[in-house]
Amino acid sequence: MSADRSSGSFLWITEADVAQLVSIVAAIDAVERALLLEARGDAQNMLKTHVGWGGGAGLHAIGAAVPASGFVGTKTWAHTEGGATPLLILFDAATGALRAVIEAFVLGQLRTGAVSGLATRALAARDAAELAIIGTGQQMRAQVAAVAAVRPLQRVRVFSPNAAHRTRAVQCLQESLDVDAREAPSVRAAVEGAPIVTLATRAREPFLTADMVARGTHINAIGAITPERAEFADDLFVRCDRVVADSVAAACKLSREFIDHYGNDEDAWRRVTPLSTIVAERARRPAGADVTLFKAMGMGIADLALAIEVYERAERHGLGTPLPAPERVGPEPSRR
Repeated sequence: MSADRSSGSFLWITEADVAQLVSIVAAIDAVERALLLEARGDAQNMLKTHVGWGGGAGLHAIGAAVPASGFVGTKTWAHTEGGATPLLILFDAATGALRAVIEAFVLGQLRTGAVSGLATRALAARDAAELAIIGTGQQMRAQVAAVAAVRPLQRVRVFSPNAAHRTRAVQCLQESLDVDAREAPSVRAAVEGAPIVTLATRAREPFLTADMVARGTHINAIGAITPERAEFADDLFVRCDRVVADSVAAACKLSREFIDHYGNDEDAWRRVTPLSTIVAERARRPAGADVTLFKAMGMGIADLALAIEVYERAERHGLGTPLPAPERVGPEPSRR
């Protein structure tokens, strides 16, 4: 039974519900529609907020407003060595009423995969059939699936410094996706000659250098989203013919790689293109380009787009658990 908007209830939507309701292809489509709205000025990101503490833990919050859709929302999570419990809170844009609380771990994987898929579709060579993925954590499968959704992917090279993780990752990809997945013994061996490279790690120091990367490569860098982390060396920027970020503002605030390279040079930062611009312009890889780079920081518009898709599908298919909504507080009187 779906929640009735007039009944004073909201939907609690579980990870299992999200996985059942939305595929990576549907996620790419939903995020693309939202980025087109952003490019027209009809969707706004809330700048990502982050505070860290000992051991690499951090509290994160992102959000967005897409008034034309009828929704606004925020996602928050505390990432610790013990794990995380991300939640996305979906509100009615007109009334402020709570519409859904969505368990957002799977949603986050799909959202990050979707933005990488959109960047890859625009910037990777049309016939790119091989991917090198560095990192075998929770993002790996969605990242590979996203590339497979937009390119004729046949082979995947997998590297993690942990041999057991590599073996499990290869088995996972072979069982769940129709690709030839193989272990690589090093970062260099993984990326050598690969037309698409995805970095999905929690590395604290750069491990990918410009000399490792073949001409014509497109790189998705999704792992280092806080200032204590970095995945690629500064010399990679010199070879980049196009640099794209899902949120340039977030990269300016939280990406060590970008901050170290661009500093406070406002003119230099203008060379970083928002993903929404790439999508709106239906951009393609520049002719004769050496390297293209996409940096994913996490953006509220992408999360909100996917949350709206999940919520609307949950209502149509009777998934999610209706719960009593908290009482809304009336608007505060204006202060003079």
